[in-house]
Amino acid sequence: MRLQFLGTGGYHPNERRHTACIMLPEVGVVLDAGTSFFRVQPRLETDELDIFLTHAHLDHIVGLTFFVVPLITEQVKRATIHARPQDLDVLRERLFAEPLFPIVPSYELQPLSERIPLRDGGVLTHRHLAHPGGSVGYRLDWPGCSIAYITDTTASRDYLDFVKGVDLLIHECYFPDDQVDWAVKTGHSHTTPVATLARDAGVGRLILVHIDPQRSGDDPIGLETARSIFPATEMAEDLMEVRL
Repeated sequence: MRLQFLGTGGYHPNERRHTACIMLPEVGVVLDAGTSFFRVQPRLETDELDIFLTHAHLDHIVGLTFFVVPLITEQVKRATIHARPQDLDVLRERLFAEPLFPIVPSYELQPLSERIPLRDGGVLTHRHLAHPGGSVGYRLDWPGCSIAYITDTTASRDYLDFVKGVDLLIHECYFPDDQVDWAVKTGHSHTTPVATLARDAGVGRLILVHIDPQRSGDDPIGLETARSIFPATEMAEDLMEVRL
């Protein structure tokens, strides 16, 4: 199974990174719908799509407005947005409000249930994360393969059991360690706690996302620091693909 990082930045896009969107094209699953969501349709390998939103901050939902043509032309037979009820309300009342976006896309809106079946025998579970307004962490399990996606939260042991033992942990790392104060103020993560969590949870691999868009260099978060704690650490780039 392939996993594609369509958008790996946070807050706003820059010349290197669009905002959050991760895709598993073979099973029609997308995690978050940031500015990189325009990349979904040409890569989709199913005629149905399940979109799981972590929360309704604009950098995670604005791309939903980019999908009108595939829905109108029925290139996609069904596209379901799964999210917390309060986040679905934001979509109905604000993002798709007529003065802002007059064409209402034909998404199905589905409140998150405890366990959601996925194609090929997979199952998705979720849990609450601490962030201004809250966020949702996701775990996707198939026979022989597991992924956790954690973003927009301050890395902590509160959800260690939730991600324990996954083959791949995708975790936000907005700040390097020298900006720990900003991480705490904004409800985001910095390098050392993320790597420590990966090590203590016994995950197979750690890939870092939701990078500060003000830092567009090759190593904005201190990879060597992370690797000194958890060697199997990588930083995602837009259009990077991994096999699970």
